[in-house]
Amino acid sequence: HYLALPFDLSEVIFITTANQLSTIPAALQDRLEIIEYSGYTQEEKFQIARRHLLKKVLKANGLEPHQFTLPDDLLRTIIERYTREAGVRELERKLSTLVRKTIRQLLEQHQTALTLTPKLIKIQLGPEEYDPTLTEKKDQVGLTTGLAWTSVGGDVLFIEVALTVGKGRVQLTGRLGEVMKESAQAALTYVKANAKKLGINPKALESHDTHIHIPEGAVPKDGPSAGVTLATAIVSAYTGRKVNRLVAMTGEVTLRGRVLRIGGLKEKAIAAHRAGSQIVLIPKDNTRDLIKIPPSVRKAIKFVPVETMTQVLKIALLD
Repeated sequence: HYLALPFDLSEVIFITTANQLSTIPAALQDRLEIIEYSGYTQEEKFQIARRHLLKKVLKANGLEPHQFTLPDDLLRTIIERYTREAGVRELERKLSTLVRKTIRQLLEQHQTALTLTPKLIKIQLGPEEYDPTLTEKKDQVGLTTGLAWTSVGGDVLFIEVALTVGKGRVQLTGRLGEVMKESAQAALTYVKANAKKLGINPKALESHDTHIHIPEGAVPKDGPSAGVTLATAIVSAYTGRKVNRLVAMTGEVTLRGRVLRIGGLKEKAIAAHRAGSQIVLIPKDNTRDLIKIPPSVRKAIKFVPVETMTQVLKIALLD
């Protein structure tokens, strides 16, 4: 309904929110003052849940705090294995589900209080939905661990490369966006241009097709920051050298093998920590961003700034 009256909007501030900037038209972005917020770390989610969310859902469902006991280790399990998000919205829903089902159990069994156990968590929330430790069990050829920045925060990105007899063609699968496809082409061109230096027989590049696949094909993937990960996987496949499974990496790669700056380092670092990576290779130009990473993550992971693919391969590939 419109008042059909003039209304002064000159002093009005419009506040909008979005999960990712890529979905906002450029013309609209140009008229906005953009303030970016990073996703919460696991420890931050734990503290938010313990100090605020639990009190909120208990009050909303009419349950007293002494009637519902959720041990710290089980709360961390819920955060790590039942949610994967930048914020805490899904976590609040999971806690609400636990509280409601606890109320039902108290009424049915004529109890006055309940302490949750791992068995009860699985009964009330079902089987675990996510595995927080995503690193491979053993080092493999043609398999690298990359880091991505998504609408739900940082995530781990596995890149697989397999060779088949052919004519030097390249096949890309895994629902890749145009930018990532170009990044894969650039990585392959770098490998071809430096084949002898990398210990690769140039004839092998001509007599084999290169299949690059990024699992979870239903999830769209894009961006240039997987360049070093792609190049490392390709070199590993053609040389037969295994990749250290505990090394994760991020960075754009040029045709000359230079490693360029990327965005979202904090989120990517948190994802690497969650996945169990021990070493993270980052572009040297991103060194200034290390201060943004939570101290607990910086303490657990060794961050290695790199400028060239030569440095990346020296650390990531095993002899």
